[in-house]
Amino acid sequence: MEDKLNRSKVSRRRFVVGTFALVGASVLAACAPAAPTPTPQVIIKEVVKEVPKEVTRVVEKVVVATPKPMALQGDIAIDGSSTVFPISEAVAEEFMKKHPQVRVTVGISGTGGGFKKFCNGETDISDASRLIKEPEQKACAGKDVQYVELAVAFDGLSVMVHTSNAFVTYLTTAELKKIWEPGSKINNWKDVRPGFPDLKLKLYGAGTDSGTFDYFTEAINGKEKASRPDYTASEDDNVLVKGIAGDKGALGYFGYAYYVENKDKLKPVAIDAGNGPLLPSEETVNNGTYKPLSRPIFIYTAFKALRAKPQVAEFVKFYLTEGPKLVKQVGYIPLPATRYQEGLAKVEAALK
Repeated sequence: MEDKLNRSKVSRRRFVVGTFALVGASVLAACAPAAPTPTPQVIIKEVVKEVPKEVTRVVEKVVVATPKPMALQGDIAIDGSSTVFPISEAVAEEFMKKHPQVRVTVGISGTGGGFKKFCNGETDISDASRLIKEPEQKACAGKDVQYVELAVAFDGLSVMVHTSNAFVTYLTTAELKKIWEPGSKINNWKDVRPGFPDLKLKLYGAGTDSGTFDYFTEAINGKEKASRPDYTASEDDNVLVKGIAGDKGALGYFGYAYYVENKDKLKPVAIDAGNGPLLPSEETVNNGTYKPLSRPIFIYTAFKALRAKPQVAEFVKFYLTEGPKLVKQVGYIPLPATRYQEGLAKVEAALK
């Protein structure tokens, strides 16, 4: 009996010692320097372990941290069409407000100039007022630059004259061809149509690296890049606006947004392609009646940039979701909503 009692005492001492060891380990763990943990969204779970009353009640606190998402940061390089520039600039400004650690630069070197940089790997996104051409596709392939083509808006090329010009209300596509075709010698308004005054004609148009130049020459002259060379040319449409606004005998063309932005400085000319004169507008461009100068405009995004730079992927998604509102604000015509959804699907596929 005495032996059994002694064994019971030993057993109890072992239990107490073991329990105090557990408490001591918990105390030491509590006193040890805490490892750094992410600060946001900390969730504390309390785990209670019951031990005999003569010892104590042990409480362990387990800290589970939800990491804070990394803020977008880095650069995004965009270049290309001056026609698409107002949209990309507006999207960039809004995107940087939301993501202040991202820097977006938007250049104007014309569609052709933009594709040269893009296919050389110098930019992440290329603004384009026309589809990429076969030689440009080959140049990109040679540098292993794969891309996603995304339509972002409709444009109606606008033909403009000086505000004081009261005699021109419309021009036919045949008259435009007579003025702009290679070898044209028309340098006076009186030679365009009988009844027009004796006034020197001064021409302003897109530079040869511009997608607008390619589109206009094909639509009006029947062949891309076929144009008389003796005109004031620029890839920057603001230069053309300034030139036409300062010359009473001027005639020029550029993207619809620059007409909308400068209605007080310039006078638009209706175009008659055979079904009566029409001015560019949201309605005539959208329904296709403003012929032959209506067209979609694009951005091209490199696969590598989409996959390697989170800021680029988010920017392109932002462009296709928030961009349509900005398209209208800067003077272009938004695409149907389904076209933007198709674009988002293409981006998601490229990211896989």
